Parts: sequence; structure tokens; C-alpha cells
Amino acid sequence: MPAVRTALRPVVGFVLAVAILTTTPATSTSAHPVQPGKNPTRVHTTLGPIVGRDEGRSSGTYSWLGIPYAEPPVGALRWRPPKPHRQWVATRHTQQYGSACTQPGRFFSPSPNGPFYDLAVRDGLQQPVGAEDCLTLNVFRPSTTKRNLPVVFFIHGGSNVVGYSADPMYDGRELARRAQAVVVTANYRTGIFGWLSTEGSGNDDPLSASGNFGTLDLVNALRFVDQNARTFGGDSDNITVMGQSAGAVNVWSLLVSPLARAMVDKAIPLSGGLSTRSVAVARAYADRVVRAAESELPSSGRTGIDLLRSLPADDLVRLLVRHQLDATPAVIADGTVIPADPYAVLGSGVGRDVPVLAGNTLEEGKLFGSAIGAHKPSDYDRFTTQYLFDPDNPGDLTPSDLLTDDYLPVDKPQGWNDAARALTDAVFTGINRDSLNALARSGNRSLYHYRFDWNQEPAPFDQVYGAVHAIDLPFVFGTFGRTVFSYAFSEQNQPGRLRLSDLMISSIRNFVHEGSPQHRGLGRTWEQWPTSLVLDADDRHVHLGSTTDRPGE
Repeated sequence: MPAVRTALRPVVGFVLAVAILTTTPATSTSAHPVQPGKNPTRVHTTLGPIVGRDEGRSSGTYSWLGIPYAEPPVGALRWRPPKPHRQWVATRHTQQYGSACTQPGRFFSPSPNGPFYDLAVRDGLQQPVGAEDCLTLNVFRPSTTKRNLPVVFFIHGGSNVVGYSADPMYDGRELARRAQAVVVTANYRTGIFGWLSTEGSGNDDPLSASGNFGTLDLVNALRFVDQNARTFGGDSDNITVMGQSAGAVNVWSLLVSPLARAMVDKAIPLSGGLSTRSVAVARAYADRVVRAAESELPSSGRTGIDLLRSLPADDLVRLLVRHQLDATPAVIADGTVIPADPYAVLGSGVGRDVPVLAGNTLEEGKLFGSAIGAHKPSDYDRFTTQYLFDPDNPGDLTPSDLLTDDYLPVDKPQGWNDAARALTDAVFTGINRDSLNALARSGNRSLYHYRFDWNQEPAPFDQVYGAVHAIDLPFVFGTFGRTVFSYAFSEQNQPGRLRLSDLMISSIRNFVHEGSPQHRGLGRTWEQWPTSLVLDADDRHVHLGSTTDRPGE
């Protein structure tokens, strides 16, 4: 793979330079690696010097938080490709997370108080949260002097509408230490700010017209990581791009994008596949947004994208929520940033040499009961219940408190289990199958997949959610503290889940180092796709199995 990247880099570099996507001006000094000394977190990036945090012996990591990788995409830069951040001379303190990107509040959004997870998240539901000045990333690495560590570039999920890199589920310290890797988490523009067709509005250079501003943000962030990997002790020829849900969709997008594919050495897409929207669909959405704005502001003197650009970000979010337009079409197969036929590109062999470790949870669909009227409480009340639930003192909560009667009992024909299975198959497993099979047909012989079956939550969440969408992330990152899934983690199930997390992190460690998730601790062979390794545990012991994908069964 390094030889392939060496051959492609001049081409990609030219494209990015023309597009003003490179983060390094021509006058930039070279990056300096982490050096032993009084403050090993003081390093010099291609943009300027920064100082991070020594997380202490208990953590065994260094971190750099809120590093800006592009100029704030505000004012005239809204719906423009990311502009390289200006260089700085004075040392910048990178010890706090940057703001989340502007979004309509949902379960996986930040608090209205900032890039935090707390009970106030419920107060931001369906309200504007975050800020447009948000293009930052975070870096974590072991507190050693080891060099040439593999790099993991993680992309958060959230339907490409919500989410933020400061979510405590994505705290990269434990994964960095145990995988012996440099872990990077990045913000990118979400929702209408990240994906909006603006063709015909004066933004007619190919990148602006593409509408894929969130994708371009990720390309720019990945370019910064590629150029600065050595600064943080990483290997720029060994970058694994990992993402979950919409983040996994974005992983596949980077794999096929001519602007990014040369920087992707390995991929870990979890609960998501290659999925795009047509230019026609994106244009139709943009037209609906414009009509909604013009109907509410007929005397503004502005029309079209100019009117949308004139609105404060929070007002634009409120407009989208009122008109039920906050679910933006993304990613757009525009023909420039994303190929017009991305599956053809995937099958042509561009990812043939990229090892892929994909995953799904068994009951992905159980997160989305609101879409079919299965969740009884409002999102506000459901969030409150889950946040305040004590897994070590469950009380008398029952499935009927959380699910409507039509879906109870959960195991009846057409009950909650059947309905959730249909959602899982329709939204997640099919697209995952299509993406992996396209790579397999291209000749890729390093494809691995897991199915995550852990459902040991205290009652009634074992039935209401079980092995739900995204619940594998705390196991991947080793983050069992206060998160949206805190209700699931009890003292009783701790021994088994920690053992399962250990095995999963060990597999990720081996994958990012060697290109295979196989390791001795599994005690069995992890066969390649279309066979999946089944990951499960009871309260004390891990249980591994296997299943082979058989479409149509």
C-alpha cells in the first residue's frame, strides 16, 4: 500500500492544491515529532506550535483537543470548500474540545451548554445546538516515546445531521493506549451546512457545486492528519479510517473519493455502507429549503441560496425543524468529490489493497422505534428515563413503559423483535453486504466482519434495546462511563463486557498494526467475509461464534 500511496500522492496533492484544500501553505515549516522533555505535549504542527495535556499515569496518554484544521466556515465561507486555517506563531493551547457543528438537537447531539454530554441534552432536542465555528479535531496517543504508531482517524455518526467528536463515547485515550496507536476524532459540518446543492448560485466551481462540504471537511482533516502524523508519533503510511453509522458511510465515501483514497490505508466501517444521494435528489431538497425560507421571509429582499446564507445558523435550523427538512440528503454522488457511480468505482479495484474490518450489531433497528411509532415516551421523556436509570438498582420499569402495546410482547409475531429485525435488514445489513461484496468482487482478500450480539442490559432494556445500533462503540473505545448507553452497564455484567471489550480492542490493535483482526486471545480463527465473527458475552464470560451471510435468508 505505501507504493500505491506514493504513486497517487502527486495527483491528489495537485487536485487539493488547486482546490485550496491543503492545510499547509507553501511557506510552512516542517512538522517536528514529539520529543522527550519537560513537556512532551508541546509540538509543532504544519500550522503552528500547540501544547496539549498529559493525562497522567492512570491514563497513560497525551491528548491535544480542539485543534483547528480549517478556517471557521461562516459568512461568505458557508457552503464553500474548507479554507486552510491561517498559521499561528504563538503556542496554541489545545486542551479543550472545540464546539460541535451547528445541528438540530437529537439523542446523539451535544448539550446546549457546549460540547458536553449531560442531562441538558434533552433540553436541546429539536433546538439549535453547536456552532458554525466547529472545524476542529482531537489527537490522543500513548504517553511514551514510541514512533511510527498506526493512526486511527475516527468519524462520528449521527445520520450526517448530528453528532460531535467530544461525545464521551469517542474519548480516544483508552483506545490509543491499548491499541498503541494515535487516535484522531474530528468534527465536520453536518446537516444542511455539510450537504447542500448550491449549483447555479454563484458557487459553480466543481467543489462548491458538489454540495459535499462535510465530505470536503473530512478530506481536509484527513490531509492535516496525513501531513502531521509524524508530529504525534504516527505513521502517515498507516492510517486507518474508522467510522460508525453515518461515519461509516463517510469512510466508504473517502475510500472512493479521488480526493482522499490515497490517504486511506485501512478501513473500519461500523454499521454503515456505501450510500449516496443523486444530484437530482440533492437539488430537489435544496429547492424545498429555499421555498420554505422564501415563504417565511417574503420581504427580505433576498432569494435562493443568498437568502439562506443571510440567515443566522440557529434561525436556519429552526426553519428546517418547523418544515421537517432537517434530514439532509447526503452524501451526494456529484461526479467530482464523489463519483457519479461510486459502486462501480468500488468494484473497479480502487480499494483492492485496503484491508477492511466492518461490523454490525444484531439489533441495529431497535434504536429507531420512533420512526415506526414503537417508542411510547417522547424523546424528551425517554432521554430522561435512560439518563437517570440506575443499572445497579433497576426498579420496576417494564417494556410496556417504553414500548407501545402494538409491539408487545416483544417476541410475538409482528412484535417488537420482528419489527426491529425488518429495520435492521432494510437500513443496515443490506448496504453493508453490498459494500463488502463489491470489494470482494474487485479482488480484495482482506475483508473481515463482526456481528455484535451483546444484550446483557438490565431489564427492561435487554428487550427494548438489546444489541442496539451503536452499543458496540463503548466496547471499541473502552468508554463505559456516563454516555447515552450508561443504562446498560451494571456491576453484574461488568466482568463479561470488559472481557469482550478487551478482545475487541485487541482485534482492532492487530488490525491497525498488521491488517488482520486475528489474535491469539480469540482462541479461534476469524474467517474472512462472507463469514462473520459473532461477538457476545454473558455476565462473566465471552462467547464467540460465526455466521455466514446468505442473502435472501
